[in-house]
Amino acid sequence: MKPPAIPLDQITTLTHIYRAEIPPEFEDENGHMNIRWYLAVFDDAGYPFAAGLGLTPTYHEQHGTGGFDLEHHIHYLNEVLVGDTVAVYVRLLDRTAKRIHYMMFMVNETRGTLASIFECVNSFADLTVRRTAPYPDEIAAHIDGLLAEHSALDWDAPVCGVMHS
Repeated sequence: MKPPAIPLDQITTLTHIYRAEIPPEFEDENGHMNIRWYLAVFDDAGYPFAAGLGLTPTYHEQHGTGGFDLEHHIHYLNEVLVGDTVAVYVRLLDRTAKRIHYMMFMVNETRGTLASIFECVNSFADLTVRRTAPYPDEIAAHIDGLLAEHSALDWDAPVCGVMHS
């Protein structure tokens, strides 16, 4: 099912977290970026997103923590070609004590199109026991601040409808 069209000017008001130029090794036999690389771009964008919440590599190393992606959904909307520049924006949708539900929007800046939407449920993890764990208070405060900002947006997030935090 194709999500509803979202004007780029709405997406670009979200938190910008990542930008990349697509290298030749991402091209497939159809002459565009192979689907495996969409997930790689979204994965690379996840690190600055987490860091913005206070979950930096240093934080995780000092506290023996990390994150587990629990579920993904990707919409492929428009082609991305080698040499195109893409930017990724994030929208936080919900949270529980241990999980966040968010979306990332990949904008092809070269072509002026929304290329892909990534929806994810991710959990905070205590790596000393390799189990999910509640977010520490200082991290939860960062999450709640961003969630309040994104909850105030005047457009509905195009969620797939089967994922929940």
